[in-house]
Amino acid sequence: MPVGVRRMNRDNDSMTPERTASNRTATVLDVQHLSKSYGAVRAVYDTSFNLRSGQFVTLLGPSGCGKTTTLRLIAGFEPPDSGAIAIHGRTVAAPGVYVPPENRRVGMVFQDYALFPHLNVADNVGFGVRADRRVRAARVAEMLALVGLEGYGDRMPGALSGGQQQRVALARALAPSPELLLLDEPFSNLDAALRAQVRSEL
Repeated sequence: MPVGVRRMNRDNDSMTPERTASNRTATVLDVQHLSKSYGAVRAVYDTSFNLRSGQFVTLLGPSGCGKTTTLRLIAGFEPPDSGAIAIHGRTVAAPGVYVPPENRRVGMVFQDYALFPHLNVADNVGFGVRADRRVRAARVAEMLALVGLEGYGDRMPGALSGGQQQRVALARALAPSPELLLLDEPFSNLDAALRAQVRSEL
């Protein structure tokens, strides 16, 4: 079953099916005819959608339909077999074009968190922040406060619960102030109260 795409406008909270990419004047993300296969397994096939400033796009579908693969292609962790991806009008993936993840200004929260096990919480969160030590430390503190983990900076990922690791992953994705944020089931391990708080802050 293919991935389904729903788009929500932040200004009017209306949710409508995404059909075309007709208006690209304020397009943040433009995905056109994206396909990816692993051997005989077709993970993503001819997927197209766009995202304008102030909108959220949700990928819907059963397990194994290609949602995570689509996010990984957008983030740049894998190249597509065909199709094109543009972020703020800049092509980052297309035939003969590949911009690496670190140059895409995209933050991603992985379903399995993907924290660096050899770095403490503060170093994980500050990993992508390109600034001097003082500015980086202030940004790390701000992000840890956002996800309710003040005072956890010196801890190692292995000493945290699954929900705490998920919050560190979210803080790490937000810390560099990305132009585009990709979330792969980011709230699944958070309790109801914290889930509502973090969703509101995002």
